[in-house]
Amino acid sequence: MWKCNIEALIRESRLKKDYIAEKIKVSPRQLRKYEKFELFIPTEKGLLLGKLLNCRFEYCYKLSDNK
Repeated sequence: MWKCNIEALIRESRLKKDYIAEKIKVSPRQLRKYEKFELFIPTEKGLLLGKLLNCRFEYCYKLSDNK
């Protein structure tokens, strides 16, 4: 099962969500859907997000041991 780390990464970055949403060209609501794993972030947006958060795109998601 996959776990989304976007919310934690954003919190650690201390960047405002409105700023992040603007930089990756999505609405704040869309960003929230990515954080809650309601939608999977497209690769292009994920790469931009990783650059903003100073991490690799693959850190946005991790494989959980929980089934």
